[in-house]
Amino acid sequence: MQLNTLSMVHDFLNQSIKPGAFCIDATAGKGRDTALLCRLAGETGRVLAFDIQPDAVTQTRALLEQEGLQAEVFLDSHANMEQYAAPESVDCIVFNFGRLPGGDPNIVTKADSSLQAIDAGLRLLKVGGVMAIALYYGKENGYEERDAVLRHLSALDDRKFSVLQCSWTNRRNDPPMPIFIWKEN
Repeated sequence: MQLNTLSMVHDFLNQSIKPGAFCIDATAGKGRDTALLCRLAGETGRVLAFDIQPDAVTQTRALLEQEGLQAEVFLDSHANMEQYAAPESVDCIVFNFGRLPGGDPNIVTKADSSLQAIDAGLRLLKVGGVMAIALYYGKENGYEERDAVLRHLSALDDRKFSVLQCSWTNRRNDPPMPIFIWKEN
């Protein structure tokens, strides 16, 4: 078994999402998380996906079509997701902060819009809902976003949210961090 941030996030999603769930892939990228959410939510579920890059939207739609899956895919910022869903209506939200693998290295997520998106997502989550974040940092996007996200999450009210941050102690080259959030009440 390959244990890494992606496998941990996917295990978390497999355990957390039930058929009929309403899920959001806030950073669609190549569409792999969107496809997983579609499979887990099933035919009775609903999945929204967002990305600011036309290439990412195209890749996500192509993957979904290839796999016979349905999702609503938007060319829009994850910070705007509240325009597409009602408060406390979402079961699961997934983020991959960093950049599109193989994409333009100059297009990376930024702390200000990422923090706005996290807050929007927390308002959209229903009680018992979950959020999974794969936090890629270093290289092109540096450490500003990582530090801002961790600082922001550490200030969340522990009576409303549980936040589990994982880090790789002995892995080199800024390994991505998996972060899991549960909305308690």
